[in-house]
Formats: sequence, structure tokens, C-alpha cells
Amino acid sequence: MKLEASLKHFSPQGMHISDSVKGTSPDRLTGTDVMAAIGATSSRARFGLAAFFGKTGISKTDEQLAVQALARHAMGVAPKNVRKAAGSEFGWCMLVLAQFAFAEYSRSAASTGTCLNCNGTGKTTRTQVTRKVSYPSGKAPYWASRSRAVRPSDWEKWTEVTEIVPATCEACDGKGVLSARCRCGGKGEVLDRKATSERGAPVFKTCERCGGNGFTVMPSTAAYKAILKYVPDLHVRTWTRNWKPFLESLVGKCWQEERIADREFQKATAFNQDEC
Repeated sequence: MKLEASLKHFSPQGMHISDSVKGTSPDRLTGTDVMAAIGATSSRARFGLAAFFGKTGISKTDEQLAVQALARHAMGVAPKNVRKAAGSEFGWCMLVLAQFAFAEYSRSAASTGTCLNCNGTGKTTRTQVTRKVSYPSGKAPYWASRSRAVRPSDWEKWTEVTEIVPATCEACDGKGVLSARCRCGGKGEVLDRKATSERGAPVFKTCERCGGNGFTVMPSTAAYKAILKYVPDLHVRTWTRNWKPFLESLVGKCWQEERIADREFQKATAFNQDEC
């Protein structure tokens, strides 16, 4: 039984009554068996199990445990160049990298984040230049609307006024949150118009924007700006050469630990299959 299949036991829809034989039924593992297997997996692969449950939103505590474990791992395997550049803020820098690495690991098409342009309000301000008419005497003279011999410029005066007016945030379209879903709608495929017109049938190709993932990746510049708060003199070239590959290795560490937890969970749930 794969680790992903255990998620349905955390949100059951109702009682399932079946008269199928227990030995041949695909649901031969009961909820008690799954919970026991999760306990066994937790004792063998705590990091990977916490990362998986934190990624899927099962437990906020597991997410915090995974970030802390990833930060401890980062402090133990950090390159010398990263340690030297971080200096006295090494611990805080590793925690920031762990947070960004876990966010990238748990990112999906359904992920959302607060819009930084409007701070989640959906409203911003913009500068607007308007032209307003004014009269030197305070109001238009009485004969102004009745006389044809004079022009409006003889009694009107136009002035340009710069005003700051409220506006809807263009980045999030007033929603206050930004979605990680790609323009392909999270499918990872888009319609190939050229091949479709040649063949006469719909032909799909891998989305070039997301590479088939269905969501956009988090830019590394966000992590770089966060690190700058602790290491202000960190050059962008040093970040690209030393820090960014290390951040990507932390993301790979999360996937590695999840595979270990999945393998241990399959071992823990295989006992019931051997008895059948």
C-alpha cells in the first residue's frame, strides 16, 4: 500500500459496508492497520513522514517538524562558502533556506500565497492626472453663455491636478492572493495549434511555461531577498554560485526522505497481504 493511499483514512466520508471476502478485497487493510503502519513508519522515517503529511496539509505540526529537521540537516551539510558568508547568522540563514525549500517541495497547482503587491488587501493606489477648470473670478460670468463674440479661453482656465486614487491590484486582480497554477490550468499540457490544424484533431503538447508540472516554480530571488536581511553584503553572484545549488539540494532532500517513508510504509502494510 502506497503512502498516498493512507490520506483517505484521515477524512473518511462515511461507513463502508461490503460483503466481499476480506482476503481478495482491495480494502482488506482496516483503519487500525493503516494507523499502526503509520506509527511504524514514524519510528523508522520520521522526517519523510512529517514532510509528506505537512505537504498534504494533514498536520501543521508535522510541517514545523519537517522544517526543523531540514534546518538541522542544512546546518550539518552546508558548504564552507555558505558558512563563511553567513557568519554569525548561520543558524537563521539555514532556517530561512529550510522554509523556502519546504515551500518549494510542497508546491502544487493548488498552492496560493499572499500577494506582496497589495499585502493581501486586493487594493492599491495609483497616480492620476486630471484637468480641472477654474474661473479667475470664482465663477463664469453671466454673459459667458450668451455671448458668441468671446471664446471659452477668455474666461476659463484649465489646470492639471495630480491625485492619488484607490485602484484594484493588477497583480492579483483584487483577490489578495496569487495562485501557483500555470496558464495551462494545472494540466501541464496545452493545445498545439499548428499540429492540430495539420492533423485535423486536437493535439496537445507539454506546456513550455511550467515544463509539464502544472504550476510555476518559486523564484530563487525570493529566498535571496530573505537572506539579505541577515547577510546584507551577500552578492547575487555568490548566491547563484553557492547558495542556490544548496537550496535546490535541500528540496531534493525532502523528496528523498519522502521516498524512504513511502518504502517503509509499504513494508509495514505488506504483512496483511502475505497472510491472504
